[in-house]
Amino acid sequence: MMNLIEIDNVKAFIQYDPDIDMFRGEFVGLNGSADFYADNIKTLKKEAEISLKVFMEMCKEEQVEPHKKFSGKFNVRIKPKLHEKIVATSKAQMISLNEFINEAIESKLANVS
Repeated sequence: MMNLIEIDNVKAFIQYDPDIDMFRGEFVGLNGSADFYADNIKTLKKEAEISLKVFMEMCKEEQVEPHKKFSGKFNVRIKPKLHEKIVATSKAQMISLNEFINEAIESKLANVS
């Protein structure tokens, strides 16, 4: 089960918080926090729309770019044996390590909305 919804082309992660007996959502990929709560999904989506609208209005007022910029670079720690296997496999396929990793990630995300 994917705990993601999309509001105005911005994804939000949803989880149930048993301490307050409500669903909690938080937008991802924004230059700040925009979260929302509700006790049912229909209301949660409405609260998400309100939260995102308020966040975007605040960014506009403060002249802040609302969306994070991603460089395409990040460090990943993996097991040494896995690293060795990936290097050998990418060489055997005559592609770079970066290309191998990109293809693996794209393959894993192919069925994710």
